Amino acid sequence: MKQYMRITVVLIMAVLLTACGQVAGNQPAGKEDVSHLQIAKRDASTPLTVEAALERQDGSLAEVAGFVTGQPVSDSEVLTAGFTNDYALALADEPGEANPEKMLFVQIPSSKRLEDGLKTNPGIIGKKRVITGKLTSYFSHPGIKGVTSISPGEEDEGKEDEPSTDPGGYYSSAEGLSGEALKSALHDIIDDHRELSYSELWDAMAKTDEDPDHPGNVILLYTGRSQAKELHGGDVDAWNREHVWAKSHGNFGTARGPGTDLHHLRPADVTVNSSRGNLDFDNGGSPHDEADGNFSDEDSWEPRDEVKGDVARMLFYMAVRYEGDAGELDLELNDRVNNGKAPNHGRLSVLLDWHESDPVDDRERRRNEIIYEEYQGNRNPFIDHPEWADQIW
Repeated sequence: MKQYMRITVVLIMAVLLTACGQVAGNQPAGKEDVSHLQIAKRDASTPLTVEAALERQDGSLAEVAGFVTGQPVSDSEVLTAGFTNDYALALADEPGEANPEKMLFVQIPSSKRLEDGLKTNPGIIGKKRVITGKLTSYFSHPGIKGVTSISPGEEDEGKEDEPSTDPGGYYSSAEGLSGEALKSALHDIIDDHRELSYSELWDAMAKTDEDPDHPGNVILLYTGRSQAKELHGGDVDAWNREHVWAKSHGNFGTARGPGTDLHHLRPADVTVNSSRGNLDFDNGGSPHDEADGNFSDEDSWEPRDEVKGDVARMLFYMAVRYEGDAGELDLELNDRVNNGKAPNHGRLSVLLDWHESDPVDDRERRRNEIIYEEYQGNRNPFIDHPEWADQIW
């Protein structure tokens, strides 16, 4: 009887200990695995930025939102044109990103290549995608593999008021094209804009180049100086109207058309503008005393790093907008300096490098939108679609 009672007490104590353990938070076998799965699902349901995904390369399942920037072909090279296959794409937080270190390399599974690969679908460059997969390296670079889902992404709520890169199907006739065909299609799209008079430029540039931190000022192109809008004209330290495509390159002066096209006219310090003159653009030279970060020699001008891409994209625009039809000049880029009065500007190879090293920023996008909406009714395609520069040149 005593032995029976001892066994009963032991059994009761075992039951009580088990119950207490569960109350204290101990879980049955297998419950911990379920919790980790739930955490993974919860993480995957909240899209990460590319920046966050680059830091979290731990093999976990995640959903990442970003913009397609090209096709990775090595751990440090990303094609933005001339795509060779549909096996991979690069994703970044900004559509115009050119630095591979800020990109996530995505391995596209065979079942999704025809729909999401860049060789078959070059038009997805710059488009937003939401991708689900494992955060692990690809091409020995931070990436996503084991992809289970690729879907178009919606614009972030905080970006609803940003300018569209294709308002109302503006570029629809250029989709899928490259080379001369793309250049011709873009010309037809941006041609026949409303032409301003030279005097109208003062008020227009006061708006397109307004300093957002000081609305009574404009920001000068080469110096970066913020200066009162009314201090313009010909006096020393005033600002005037700089033709980025030098007006002597084609000898168009200040006539309506190329001479007054806002897409390449920017406020500049009078004396710095005079120093730049009609020089072609290239690297090197001596530093300018008044414009920090600018360099020049007898045949070329190098602007400060912050606007190198701006300069390149303005010249790309001019070479596409003015193609010699309707009695206009045919402006063309070449890889030379000392172009003089010929309707050419250089150096093209350097401009393409600047285009990549200084990507499109919000100030350029805002300026492009104002010119389109309020003044000329046309856009700079290379601000909206930076990838088109490589596809043409």
